[in-house]
Amino acid sequence: MLCYRDGDAAAFDALYGRHRGGVYRYFLRQCRDAAIAEELFQDVWMNLVRARASYAIQAKFSTYLYRLAHNRLVDYYRQRRLPMVSYGEEDCDVLDTIPDERELPADLELDLKQQAARLMSLIAELPEAQREAFLMQQEGGLTIEEIASATGVTRETAKSRLRYALAKLRQGMVPWR
Repeated sequence: MLCYRDGDAAAFDALYGRHRGGVYRYFLRQCRDAAIAEELFQDVWMNLVRARASYAIQAKFSTYLYRLAHNRLVDYYRQRRLPMVSYGEEDCDVLDTIPDERELPADLELDLKQQAARLMSLIAELPEAQREAFLMQQEGGLTIEEIASATGVTRETAKSRLRYALAKLRQGMVPWR
């Protein structure tokens, strides 16, 4: 980011290439609507471009980027006076279109699809704060400290949210242990 701030356009390409998938999936799994996720995704990258001249290292770049994403998501829900909770009232068709090139036996493939569907359902049912912490860790690779920084909470709060999220997901996946 420092190179991009100082005028190296190729540095932006490297940042974008490294983080685009995680940020997009973060939005998609938070709002469960591909059009909204795309809009928010584009907004975050535009905000990054606008803020490049004032960028100063305060944390890892990924923490900074997910802080921008978190703030944009909060702003989106506030502007529309929507609750920041999506409990899976509708399926997210985009996630179902990810291709799987592997050839598996039919019974194993069915079991894996059932597990994936169950996990996605459990993630959608998590309270918003827990889901966000989980997605930042899994999609963004953020540490507890980075999650805390990105969401504006203490380390202990971020750790607690993540711990509760993982416990709920594990409990919900008990049949496949």
